[in-house]
Amino acid sequence: MTTEAPIETQNQQNIINLPDEELLAIAHPMWEELIKYSNKGQYGKFIKKFSYNLLFGLNEVEVGKQFAKSELTRSLSEDYDFLGTIRRGEHVTVLYRVRSSKKEGEWLGRMVLGYEDGEVRIFGASIF
Repeated sequence: MTTEAPIETQNQQNIINLPDEELLAIAHPMWEELIKYSNKGQYGKFIKKFSYNLLFGLNEVEVGKQFAKSELTRSLSEDYDFLGTIRRGEHVTVLYRVRSSKKEGEWLGRMVLGYEDGEVRIFGASIF
């Protein structure tokens, strides 16, 4: 009888262990894609890097309606500021200052990253 973890568990990476440079080299292009596809209203491309659990939990009809009708999500400036990261468990939250090309002010952008099946996926994304 062995007490070793299954091979999949032993080889799984934890994103919190990535150095900042590697993490941001992954995160920034993913954030830029979210902004690009949000502005274009391309919902299918917007969610393409979402984790299975995030997609499974979404009410896609309601999210799609909200996505299509939101002036803010269709006018995000590509000029954003990286604010920092929060590392917890098996996920990293990446924070951005976001502006709109149509609305005055600033918003907080949040993207939660982690590994799923050996690939970095988005486990949460929002603008506050």
